[in-house]
This record gives sequence, C-alpha cells and structure tokens, in this order.
Amino acid sequence: MTVGQTVGQNGKDRSALEALIIGHSPAVVQLREMIRRVARSNASVMLCGPSGSGKELVARAIHDEGIRSGKAFSAINCGAIPADLIESELFGHEKGSFTGAHARRIGHFEASEGGTLFLDEIGDMRFDMQVKLLRVLEDRTIVRVGSSEMKKVDVRVISATHQDMGTAVADGRFREDLFFRLGVVVLQVPSLAARVEDIPALIRHFQRNMPGETKCRYDDAALAVLMEHRWPGNVRELRNFVERASVLYGGETLGADDVAMLLNPTAVLAPRPAAPIAAAAIDDGQPAPMPFAKTPAPGRPIDLKREIENIELEQIHNALDLADGIISEAARLLTLKRTTLIEKMRKYGVQQQAA
Repeated sequence: MTVGQTVGQNGKDRSALEALIIGHSPAVVQLREMIRRVARSNASVMLCGPSGSGKELVARAIHDEGIRSGKAFSAINCGAIPADLIESELFGHEKGSFTGAHARRIGHFEASEGGTLFLDEIGDMRFDMQVKLLRVLEDRTIVRVGSSEMKKVDVRVISATHQDMGTAVADGRFREDLFFRLGVVVLQVPSLAARVEDIPALIRHFQRNMPGETKCRYDDAALAVLMEHRWPGNVRELRNFVERASVLYGGETLGADDVAMLLNPTAVLAPRPAAPIAAAAIDDGQPAPMPFAKTPAPGRPIDLKREIENIELEQIHNALDLADGIISEAARLLTLKRTTLIEKMRKYGVQQQAA
C-alpha cells in the first residue's frame, strides 16, 4: 500500500468516526481522539457519563475503529434485566436448568465471540453477579447456567455507567477489583451541556433522514435558547426535541418562544375560574345552552362546534390573563404559534392587548 493510499484510508476512517460521533467542540474532538487510541488495543474500557449522552454510540465507535470491527457487537443493559435472568443472559443456559428453560440458550458472551460485548449500566449489576463477571474477565471462560462445562471466550468488554463509581466502590455497592478490571481505560463521555456548540450540527444530523417538508429551521434567537438550556436528558433529549418540532411545526422557522414551548412540552395552564352561567334566554326564546355539557340533555342535542369554541375562547382568555396580555407569552402557554393565536383572537373578537 502506498503512502497516498494509507492517507486516503485514514481519511476515510476519520470521516466514518466523525459521521458517528457528531460535533467539533473541544470535548468531542478529544473524545474522538481517545476513541482512536483505545480502539488499537483489546483493553477493557469503562465509559462514564450522564444518561442520554451517547455512551452506547461511543462503544460502537470503539468497536468499529478496532481490529474486531468485522465481528459481532452485542449490547446488554444490566439495569433493565431482572436479577434472576442476568446470568442466563450473559452466559447462557442449558435446557431444563430452571423453570422456563425449554431449550439451550447461547448467552451474550458466546454470541459476541471474537467481537465486543457492551455492558450498559454496569453499576446496577447485583453483587453476586459481579463476582461471576470478575471470574470470566480473569479466566476468559464461562459456564452456562445448569452446566459444569467451562467454555473459552474471546470477547472485548466495554462497560458504561452514569453512576459515580468511586462512591459506589466506597459504599460497598461495587467491587473494587471488578472496577479496575473493567476500567483498564476510563473514558468520560461529555454531557450535551458541556458541548452546546455542537447543537446545530446535531440538529442537522437528526434531520438528515426526515422529509424536506418536515425539517424545521431555527433563527438566531431560537439557537440561543437551545444553547442556554440545561439539557438534563442530553443528546437523547435533543433528538426528541427535533422530532417533536418536526411533528408540530414541520417546514417552519422557529423563534425563541417556539423553542421555549417545545423544551417544556408538559407545561400546563393554571386553571381559571369558569365564568358564571347566564340565566338570560336567547333572543328566540330558547334557553341558553349549558356550556361544557358532558352529555346531551333529554331531547336536546349538543352543539359540539360551539362547545369547542367556548372552551377555546375560555383558554385564550386564561392564557392572556396569565401572560399579562403579552401575545407571545400567551401563545407559549397555549403551545401555539404567535400568528396562530392572533388569528384565533381575531376570529373571536378578542382585543389584542400587547404584541
């Protein structure tokens, strides 16, 4: 292979990693460099970082960049599997070894032979399983549940946790010897709040496979709000935000108020006291309709369209009261575009108090 071919291949590999680990912030540039370094070896790696930061993606990148890339990559969430099944999931079981074991089952270690096994949320693994895992890592052998036969395995283990493992070890919840065996190399995966300059690139990445008419655009004020957000759910939260925006405002340009509303989708309006029911009759002599009726009265149908309009008008007044008449804030409370709220106010003859 010539030097030119080597450079070309390295450039291709570099592009592949950058396509998987998105961003150009200092934190991400450093993370990609560490991925390239640890991928060269077979050492066990522990990934530490908050939930939703992309630890499984980093594990996949280490696998893809390493010499085991042509072999299997298997992932298991140690915190999501019932305690009585975790051993079978990892090491497999023989037929009849326990109730429900109707056939022999290959565990994740055997299924990942020659490749990589990713153990997510390793900090949640029960203590007796930690002892068995340590023995596997030291001896490179497994024993299926219900069997006495030891089987050699060749698997690289990458683990991940959002917990403070120093505290877990000090509290006796995690074995210190297992921690050092799993964390020959410890990589810190940054939170999204530590790399907010990557948000525009991540948004473009999440929108890549969306139909053109569903992709939202973000003005400078909207991006400023996104970069000031704390992102407790990290990259996972951003991905959900982008999807929610495309569903509600596909093809539109979003401003700061729109983004603020989308970032707080569970916000609800404070209840406003219902207006007293008027006892006066309508001009035609018929009794006034009962607003917000649950079911039709005998012989009297419900005017559903009118009832819905009454509810909508009432909530518009609620929002305007709460927002001190500020249209943009009232629109946020109602999860509406500002222009949509203005149109509805015109429809109902509601006086515009402030812009």
